[in-house]
Amino acid sequence: MKMLKNSLLTLLLLLCATAFVQAQEAVMKRTPDVPYVPTRQPVVDAMLELAKVTEDDVIYDLGCGDGRIVITAAKKYGATGTGIDINPDRIAEANENAREAGVTDKVRFIEGDLFEEDFSQASVVTLYLLPAVNQKLRPKLLSQLKPGTRIVSHAFDMGDWEPEQTIEVDGSKIYFWTVPEKE
Repeated sequence: MKMLKNSLLTLLLLLCATAFVQAQEAVMKRTPDVPYVPTRQPVVDAMLELAKVTEDDVIYDLGCGDGRIVITAAKKYGATGTGIDINPDRIAEANENAREAGVTDKVRFIEGDLFEEDFSQASVVTLYLLPAVNQKLRPKLLSQLKPGTRIVSHAFDMGDWEPEQTIEVDGSKIYFWTVPEKE
């Protein structure tokens, strides 16, 4: 009886340890590449205007934070959108903001790594990342996105890929590119 009790206790401890390790792995995802800094609403509006967003567009915001860009695109233009962020707290906040804005039928938010997610369905991609992250992401943008897809970045360019247009709004630069035809 004592041996059975010890075996059951050992099994219970192994199960608890396994559950703990799995929980730690879930929490210990890759750390974000950039700190969370929300884009001010005048800049959001200008980014969407620069991209000439319409109701036919599919917006992907890479590093979406609280979801304000795709939510604004849905409310103001009727576009659909997806936000991707590695931080589960930001995704929860974005989902709550979408509920409050009444656009849950037009937007969705994915907790994920923007270097691993598929955003090939985008007609517009928005970014507020750091220059090194933009440059690291650039090959994926060019290979995954269809020619004609518009890319708008708040504050940071993409190195030697010259933007087609640069504007300044509310003290921030906004850069605009169009994905070229494949060679």
